[in-house]
Amino acid sequence: MADARIFLSPPDVGDVERKLLLQAFDSNWVAPVGPDLDAFEEQIKDQLGVRHAVALSSGTAALHLALTAAGVRRGDTVLVPSFTFAATANAVMYLGARPVFLDSTRESWNVDPELVAEELRRRARKGRLPRVVIAVDMYGQTADYDPLMEACDRYGVPLIEDAAEALGADYRGRAAGSFGLAGILSFNGNKIMTTGGGGMLVTDDDRVAAQTRHLSTQAREKEEHYEHRRVGYNYRLSNLLAAVGRGQLQRLGDMIAARRETNRYYRAALSDLSGISFMPVAGYGRPNHWLTCLLVDANQFGASRDDILATLRERNIEGRPTWKPLHLQPMFRDFPMRGGDTCADLFDRGLCLPSGSALTQQDRERVVQAVRAAAEQGA
Repeated sequence: MADARIFLSPPDVGDVERKLLLQAFDSNWVAPVGPDLDAFEEQIKDQLGVRHAVALSSGTAALHLALTAAGVRRGDTVLVPSFTFAATANAVMYLGARPVFLDSTRESWNVDPELVAEELRRRARKGRLPRVVIAVDMYGQTADYDPLMEACDRYGVPLIEDAAEALGADYRGRAAGSFGLAGILSFNGNKIMTTGGGGMLVTDDDRVAAQTRHLSTQAREKEEHYEHRRVGYNYRLSNLLAAVGRGQLQRLGDMIAARRETNRYYRAALSDLSGISFMPVAGYGRPNHWLTCLLVDANQFGASRDDILATLRERNIEGRPTWKPLHLQPMFRDFPMRGGDTCADLFDRGLCLPSGSALTQQDRERVVQAVRAAAEQGA
C-alpha cells in the first residue's frame, strides 16, 4: 500500500468544531448574521486584546476594506512587501492604487524597516507620501513593528498589518494583528486555524470598525426599505463558518504548540546536514511557526531546493517553494521595487515543509527521510 499523502498545511478539525457547526445549523441561523458570528468576533477581540473585530468572507476582503478605511483611492501609492502572497497587492489594485514593493531582511524574512523609513523620507521630500504602508507577518513571524510604527508615525502614514499567517504569534508580548490602523486575519483552509474560508478585520479605531461593518453588508442604510448611498460589498462571514471558527479558537493553543513542535523536530533532525538553514527566529517575539521554512545551499547540500521538492513529490509528500516575490510576478513587473536581492534569494532557495498541526511523528520522520534522501541522491 502506498504511503498516505502528507499535505503542507491541511485543516485540522474535529468533534468540537462539528458539534458547534451542527448546533448553529439546528438553530437555523444559516445566514451572515447570528449568535455564533457575534460570539466569534467577541472571542477574537479577547484573544488579540483589541476593541473591534469584524468577521468577513476572506482575509483579502479584510485587506480591501482596511485600505478603503485608510482612504486609499485611485492613483495613490501603497508600500507593500514584495515577499508575500499576491492577495496583499491585489487588494491595493482593487482600489486603482499602485503598489511600491520593498525588500525583506535576512534576519526575519519580513519587510525591511530601514527601507520603509528610507522610502518615506524620499517621498516626503517630494511631497508624495504613500497613502498606506502594509506590513506582512511572514510564515507566522511578525514584522519588526517598533521601527515600522516609528517611521509611519513620523510621516503620518497609516500602517496596516497583514497577519493572515500569524494568529497566535506575538511581538514583544503584544498579539500579532493588533498593530497599526487595522490588522488582517485569514481563516483560509491552510491557515493556523480555519473556518473553511473567511477572514477578520481587527482594530481599535471606532470609525474603521463601523465603516467596515457598513461596507461589508452592501452599505445598506438603516431605513426600513433598501437604501444605499455608496457602493458596498457582500463580505460578511456566515454564522455557520463562525461556529467552526469558535471551535478552532478553543483549540488554537494546542494547534500552535503542535506546529512549534514540528519546527523544533525538523531543526533537530536536520541539524547535521550542511547547506540547510532554517528561517531565523527574530529576537523580538514568538512566531506560531505556521509553516517551517528553510533555505538550501545546493553546493553544500549536494542537491537543490527543486531536487528536494522532487523527492518529496515522489514520496507522496507536499512541499512548496517559498513565496515568489511580487516584483517578479508578471502581473506586477511594471511597478517600482526597492531592493530585491534578499527576497529573490529567499525564493530561489526557499522551501516550505509540511507543518500541519495534525502531523504525526511518523509523518515528520517521513519528511526528514525524504530531505536526507535528496542529499544522498545528489551526492
